[in-house]
Formats: sequence, C-alpha cells, structure tokens
Amino acid sequence: MSLAACHDAPQINVRQERGQREVFCGLTGIVWLHRKIQDAFFLVVGSRTCAHLIQSAAGVMIFAEPRFATAIIDERDLAGLADIDDELDRVVTRLIERRPEIKLLFLVGSCPSEVIKLDLSRAAQRLSQRMTPAVRVLAYSGSGIETTFTQGEDACLAALVPPSPRAGADAPPSLLVVGALADAVEDQFRRYFADMGIERVDFLPARHAADMPAIGPNTRFLLAQPFLADTARALEALGARHLPAAFPLGAEGTQLWLAAAAKAFGVHDALFENAISSARSRARASLARHRARLEGKRIFFFPDSQLEAPIARFLARECGMELVEIGMPYLHRRHLAEELALLPAGVPIVEGQDVERQLDRCRESAPDLVVCGLGLANPLEAEGFATKWSIELVFTPVQGFEQAADLAELFARPLMRRELLEV
Repeated sequence: MSLAACHDAPQINVRQERGQREVFCGLTGIVWLHRKIQDAFFLVVGSRTCAHLIQSAAGVMIFAEPRFATAIIDERDLAGLADIDDELDRVVTRLIERRPEIKLLFLVGSCPSEVIKLDLSRAAQRLSQRMTPAVRVLAYSGSGIETTFTQGEDACLAALVPPSPRAGADAPPSLLVVGALADAVEDQFRRYFADMGIERVDFLPARHAADMPAIGPNTRFLLAQPFLADTARALEALGARHLPAAFPLGAEGTQLWLAAAAKAFGVHDALFENAISSARSRARASLARHRARLEGKRIFFFPDSQLEAPIARFLARECGMELVEIGMPYLHRRHLAEELALLPAGVPIVEGQDVERQLDRCRESAPDLVVCGLGLANPLEAEGFATKWSIELVFTPVQGFEQAADLAELFARPLMRRELLEV
C-alpha cells in the first residue's frame, strides 16, 4: 500500500504484535472455492500432512466426489531420486483422463518452492501450453508459511486475473464484484444492480472457467471480501478502478456497499432507494430479535479471517455489542478505511498476534463471547468461555440484506447454548 493511502485512512488505535500465531493456513480456501468454480479442480502439491488437513477440513463432503486432491511429495522426490516434473506431469495427465469435465486446474503449493523443490508456476505454464485449449492450468501458494486462512482465496483469485480476457478502452463501463460468494447471494446482488439500472455486472470468480470476466480501464470493482489485497492490485494493474466501500455485512454495510456502486454509475438517489428499501426493511426487522439477545454483550476477536473489522462494525452498530478487542492477522488500511471509520472510538485493534499475550488479555477481560479459530476454541470452552469459530463466517452465506439475520444468529447461538448449559 502506498504511503498516501496510509495518510488517507482514519486515525485509529492500532497496536502491532509479533509473536507466536494461531491461524489456519491458506489451503483451507479450497474447501469453498471448489464449490464456486464448478468446472475447476484443485491439486495440492505437498505432504501427507497437508492431505490430511484438506481431508479433515472437507470431511463433510464425503458423500460427493470432490474436485480437489493431493499429489503427495515423498522422500524419494525430495532426494532427487525421481524427476519431480515428470512425476507431476504423470499425475496431472491421469487426473484429466479420469475427469474430462475439468476446464481449469489449479496447482496449489502447500509449501514454498524452496521446500518442495518444485517451481509450480513454471509447471503450470508448461502444462497449460500442452493442454490448451481444453484445460487451463494455473498455480498459487496456499502455504501456511506464506499465507493465513483466507489469503488462499486471495492468491487463487489473483492467479485468475493475468490470463483473464481484456476489455479495451472503448468498452462500456462495467461493474466487477470480487470475492467468492454463495450462488444465492450472487443472484440477489445481481437483482439489486439490475433494479438500479446497472446491467453490465460480472463476478470474480465466475461459476465456470469459460465465463471469467473481461477486465480493462472501464472496469469498476467492488470487493465483497476484505482479504483480497493481491487480487485488487492485480486488477488495478490492468486499469480497473476500485470502488471504496464498507463490506456487505448487515443491513448498514450492504446499503453502503451497494451505494458505492450506485454513485460510480450515476444512479439517481430515488431509484437506488426504491431498489433496496424493501429488502433493507426486512433485514432490520429480522435483526431485532437477535439484537435483544446480543445487546450489551462483550465480544473479543482473535485474528484469523480478516473479516474481524466489518463483523465488529456490524455487531457494534446493528446488534449493540461491546467490542473488547479486535485482533486481525493483517490490516489493509485503504480497503478497510470505511469500516474503521464506523467503529466506536478508542476500540483496541491489534494487527498480528502474540497468542500467549492475547490469551492473557482475553482471560483478564472475561468477555461474553470469543471469536477465534478452531485451535483455540476448545481450550477456551474448557475454561468456561463461549466461543464462535471464525471459519464458520467464511463457510456460511452472510453477505447481503437477506442474510443479515443469519449473520447475527451465528453470534447469538453460542450464547444461547451457554445459557442452556448453565441451567
């Protein structure tokens, strides 16, 4: 991020921590991405440990043949006793023969190239040249050394941008929504934009490899997720322009997000209000019953998904919760400027993590609810804390007016469970 962008962001109380972290790695993004891009396949190139992680994380899908697998690198490969490029080519050829419906193949590194002794970018270029036009092959890193939980999606979408179709300077203005969304949520957003008169709308990623959007200087893009920094840079390098906005979580966030598009495309205020008023009213009404349970409750965020700031804004402003601390793996000030400006003054924000110190602060503050990763949830539950798994915020459709109450319920549910256990 440029220095100017830092100066443009609001002045906020941010403390940086550098110490032991407790987060999922970026490989987990495969679990929701393989559902979104329906003719893509994700081949993880890595160790047995990574294969076990993916299998465990995606264990709920055992009744359907998944579109991901692991090419396991063993000691023979690392010792140079086999040509690892030839081995990879053999695995990929066998995979495509077995699954001819695959149109887009991602080679996902579970470790840096220096560890697995394989340059996946070059391998992807070689395989793509060989298999074009039937299959396109791309590569990105999901390594836990290089990425945290949601950065896997960012790396995947960033890999999609350079080979995407180009829109020239004479192309009509278009809107691009960036970030993996549930199909139902995507359809809802399409209807809102159509009701505003914005017809040329694309989504990245598209549902099929052949439908990836054209990008050019007349492309305006909205980020649907706050963790897509690399993808945004790749789009801006092609001339696309980012529309700063709060994120579409809750009734307020969704209105502000849609309003950013309406402003960029010259939508009249009356038309915009007419397009969203009914859905916004339903969202506010459905939030009321959850606010009654959440209002006044104190919540503590451990860093995990990079969704912490917009979720905290939603819980504080629309559900009446008190923010004890907002921990975030990374803080992209430019993309989160609108969110940070809406947070209560003085709320502590911690970028990075020293997990032992953060655990001490959590215990000392004794919040009503703790948002954290799976690795911390069970120990904290054993100590008597109510917890919410941050991974659930990514797996569950929570964006948009229609999902506002579902988002609030994710936080009300563990408090209800705690009350039942205490009876």
